[in-house]
Amino acid sequence: MTDSRTILGIDPGTNLLGFGIVRVDGAGKAHYVDMGVLDLRRMPDPYQKLGIIHEKVGALCDLHHPDDLAIESPFYGKNAQVIFKLGRAQGAAMTAAIARDISVYEYAPRKAKMAICGNGAASKEQVALIVQKTLGIDIAEKYLDATDALALAMCHYYQLTSPLSSLQAATSWARFIQANPDRVK
Repeated sequence: MTDSRTILGIDPGTNLLGFGIVRVDGAGKAHYVDMGVLDLRRMPDPYQKLGIIHEKVGALCDLHHPDDLAIESPFYGKNAQVIFKLGRAQGAAMTAAIARDISVYEYAPRKAKMAICGNGAASKEQVALIVQKTLGIDIAEKYLDATDALALAMCHYYQLTSPLSSLQAATSWARFIQANPDRVK
């Protein structure tokens, strides 16, 4: 990777949405740019929350001009309603980026934790510690959702630079079909 690149990471949620921005320089070193948590817990209207997510993520895109958006994919827990709410928050953030021609990449929570900590079951505190050490910053405990977002941005960076990654080879259906004509009927 010789070009500098800015990556916006999003840990989606309809109550707390974490964001983190990392800039990778031409030498391939990652630098902390910004992070924060959008707290929507006091807002009762779920659709207004989605509008604010779209607006704030769009504002972050306009301010920092990221090349890529790395976002956590929803995961199924004990309550099926949670995955629907997370999917809506994710969709609001993704459309803000897509409207600005920013490439979107999804990562499972376990993949991001594995990329950062080497353990897919790492705790938020473990992720925060490794992100702090890697980027050389101090992060207050109230920003754990933001450190997850920074971890997603770092995971994407690692994915882009990994020689074992198939991300660059199969980021679109057109490239997949071109690379695998025998698999298309």
